[in-house]
Amino acid sequence: IISISGIAQTIGEETAAYINQFKNIAMQEQIRTGVPAAIKLGQAILESQTGKSRLATEANNHFGIKCKTEWRGPKIYHNDDANGECFRVYDNADASYIDHSNFLKTSSHYSFLFKLDVRDFTSWAFGLKQAGYATNPNYPAQLIKAINDYDLAQYTLIAIEQKKKGIDFIITRAPAQATDTPIKAAPVVQPAPTKELLP
Repeated sequence: IISISGIAQTIGEETAAYINQFKNIAMQEQIRTGVPAAIKLGQAILESQTGKSRLATEANNHFGIKCKTEWRGPKIYHNDDANGECFRVYDNADASYIDHSNFLKTSSHYSFLFKLDVRDFTSWAFGLKQAGYATNPNYPAQLIKAINDYDLAQYTLIAIEQKKKGIDFIITRAPAQATDTPIKAAPVVQPAPTKELLP
């Protein structure tokens, strides 16, 4: 396991803590669906302001995913591109990470992304913008910068190796939380016990 204090010296304690908290579920979701762990972590850092945004704290929504017509779960209204837009609410942050994968995997808008190399986060970043994930014209550059600044590509590579070895990650879920209250406890994430989990 990477020491949080080691990476905190270079990228800041809050960002290091956020990455440490969610890196394993990001790698698990890459193995499950093919969404690169680097892309998932980079988007979450940007969209949730490292877990501090209103959507993250009040709705456990770490990816800014809007309700869309298919959403049947709880909702929260938040000013984004327009006033009072509808966003998805999750029981916990893990559910947000999982739904982000499902959202990309099941939408025809994003199907072309899964033909890209999982390691090619640059093409994924531009592809997400092309598919309409974000309206900010600088979104690809911001996402690529986050991946580079925080060395997130390593988690994509680790997940590739774990998938080859048939090793999955054990995710201990946090208790479901009320959807109308801020997060009080972060999910506890532990890797499967193996000496070869990280270089």
